Amino acid sequence: MTNLEERSRTAPPHPAAATGPVRRLLASRDVPLGGLRAMHVRRTLPQRDLPLVGAWCFLDEFGPEHVDMRVLPHPHTGLQTVTWPVSGEIHHRDSVGSDVVVRPGQLNLMTAGHGVSHSEMSLGERPLLRGVQLWLALPREASDMAPSFEQRTDLPLVTGDGLHVTVLVGELAGHVSPARVHSPLVGADVVVEPGTRTAVPLHRDFEHAVLVLEGEIDVAGMRHGPGPLLYLGTGRTHLDVASTAGARFLLIGGEPFGDDLVMWWNFLGRSHADVAEARDAWEHDRAARFGTVPGHGDDHIPAPDLPNVRLTPRRRRTS
Repeated sequence: MTNLEERSRTAPPHPAAATGPVRRLLASRDVPLGGLRAMHVRRTLPQRDLPLVGAWCFLDEFGPEHVDMRVLPHPHTGLQTVTWPVSGEIHHRDSVGSDVVVRPGQLNLMTAGHGVSHSEMSLGERPLLRGVQLWLALPREASDMAPSFEQRTDLPLVTGDGLHVTVLVGELAGHVSPARVHSPLVGADVVVEPGTRTAVPLHRDFEHAVLVLEGEIDVAGMRHGPGPLLYLGTGRTHLDVASTAGARFLLIGGEPFGDDLVMWWNFLGRSHADVAEARDAWEHDRAARFGTVPGHGDDHIPAPDLPNVRLTPRRRRTS
């Protein structure tokens, strides 16, 4: 997906994550995606005071909504996109030659690196779409790598104690996703059966957050339902989970990310110059850096104007 939100231009630093367990509810905001006939997404990352959870730097939840998704070719740099549909089918095409349909239970992982472009279109007439798309910041050593794409249909599914856990990326309780990522992290889709009361093991050094997709859960001693993101901080060895009627939630986490980042529109870099160079390439010589997406001719999403201020990194405070 493409980030059309103006407030993504700049943000102040957020408090250090390495302060132990916390419980903070972070409200979502409604963001139109794709012009006048836009679908709408609920965005919970980045926040003004929490731009990342581990390497996770962007989180959109969409649907359930009967809508035509038409996201024309647009660019990315310095990140990975993670697409996980709950219902509906999305046609993905990109400049590295991928042409696939992603369906519920399948994961699309696109690595932008130095630069990639792609499009996303729903299949069918105003289908019921629901799902999430997230971005992962690439660490400095991988941020300029060649772009790539993979679709995973062989994700680990772990069941027991009233839970059905799909490990999307990273590792949870010894179960490792085959999707290739570049920093220690976890992303998991957790279905909770009615009447369940159990605990999910966590990495103590990771920071974590939970987004409820369906139902209501008691998590870490707090009642939590769809809408906001529950940020849990670091230092937890497990996550207490209970649900009376059943629920489904997304668990994300990872080692607190150490690099300074500048994120604007669909570009992630280490400086204002990185972003400005990427924007200039997209506007004036797209194919050279970002390739072309077959099937769209010259149709694409133009880059917005850069703000009249110098973009600064999103830093973590240490106190």
